[in-house]
Amino acid sequence: MSMYIIEGGRKLIGETYASGSKNAALPILAATILNNGITKLYNIPEIKDTNVTLKILTKIGCKVKKHKDKVVIDSREINLKEIPEELMSEMRSSVIIAGAILGRFKNVRFSYPGGCDIGSRPIDLHLKAFQNLGIKIQENSGFIECKCDKIIGRKNTIRFSKCWSN
Repeated sequence: MSMYIIEGGRKLIGETYASGSKNAALPILAATILNNGITKLYNIPEIKDTNVTLKILTKIGCKVKKHKDKVVIDSREINLKEIPEELMSEMRSSVIIAGAILGRFKNVRFSYPGGCDIGSRPIDLHLKAFQNLGIKIQENSGFIECKCDKIIGRKNTIRFSKCWSN
């Protein structure tokens, strides 16, 4: 195990840069789909998950430009309502993009996500939430198709299961 030893008596001087939060950035990147316009984001962390998300946005028809710490996403010309399987398999959180596509277009097709180092983690809670909103879900040959005529807002409760036993 690594250890840091800090000896006092000296001032620390300098600057450091902290990137944005991955867990905040991924849903915000997905939400750009709902904008149907141009979104400018700053301080998006330069990591695999955000880069895969930007690739997915590009594949479905968004125009993505990166310059230093700024990302500009134009989602006006999305032309694909299917998340490419090869990108879906790279990260588990890619399922949040399905929700944004559903919100805008009322249909989406995607494969089961992958990319989780700690083992299989189901997306059943996402699918239950979709069903609570009136979305019909059909599974065919490893793909999930979600469709609806209208998303119906609900005041339902989703109960998260305990991961431990007492």
